[in-house]
Amino acid sequence: MAFVKISEQASLYNDLEKKSVLELLTDINREDHKVADAVEKAIPQIEKLVSGIVERMKRGGRIFYMGAGTSGRLGVLDASEIPPTFGMDPSWVIGIIAGGDTALRNPVENAEDDTVQGWKDLQAYNINDKDTVIGIAASGTTPYVIGALKEARAHGCLTGSITSNPDAPISEAAEVPIEMIVGPEYVTGSSRMKSGTGQKMICNMITTSVMIKMGRVKGNKMVNMQLSNAKLVDRGTRMVVEELGLPYDEAKRLLLLHGSVKNAVDAYRGV
Repeated sequence: MAFVKISEQASLYNDLEKKSVLELLTDINREDHKVADAVEKAIPQIEKLVSGIVERMKRGGRIFYMGAGTSGRLGVLDASEIPPTFGMDPSWVIGIIAGGDTALRNPVENAEDDTVQGWKDLQAYNINDKDTVIGIAASGTTPYVIGALKEARAHGCLTGSITSNPDAPISEAAEVPIEMIVGPEYVTGSSRMKSGTGQKMICNMITTSVMIKMGRVKGNKMVNMQLSNAKLVDRGTRMVVEELGLPYDEAKRLLLLHGSVKNAVDAYRGV
């Protein structure tokens, strides 16, 4: 049976340039409603991948996102949000995009077509069998990503993939394939839309679940967040107030002294 890219099939809508702004926005929103349902169907595979990541991360493993274009940018985005949100060192979750950091803002010609560069990029981080590599590709056919996944899997890494097409080559390359079938894009082939939205949702689910299981959240609060601006200092101070019953100024002093909500609370309690 031939592989069919559902994500690149013709849009269900036509004559877009003739529609009013309200019609365009309503149509796009209607399509976006399909994304959460598609992600829900993939939860069993997401659960399998998260469980494997946690087990390896507790032994010192890391997460690597691999992608090209929009998919690569979303992996880098999710990785970049882990240190400020959970207070983790940037080396724990790493996003790699075909073509390097230049490709975050500008397309790099033929970067995604290189079948060996992805593994070379991973080797620069001394990748090992405790690590997890997650390949992201809406099409499911990106050579840069598939080549990296095959090599990573052969070297004992846990491998996962996120795609918008069933039975895609990237799914065959990964140990834990996640297929999020959102259907044709509103603008034909524009995978920055529903596919990108779904990828962002799944990346959020993966890393948030992992960080919770790694003890970076208490109750429902980001007790390890970086205190990088006044808003976050205030938020952290109020957490300390709530947890310890201290006056605001004393809680703030304690927070700034120890650098995080968790450290401040533990220090006060003599943990």
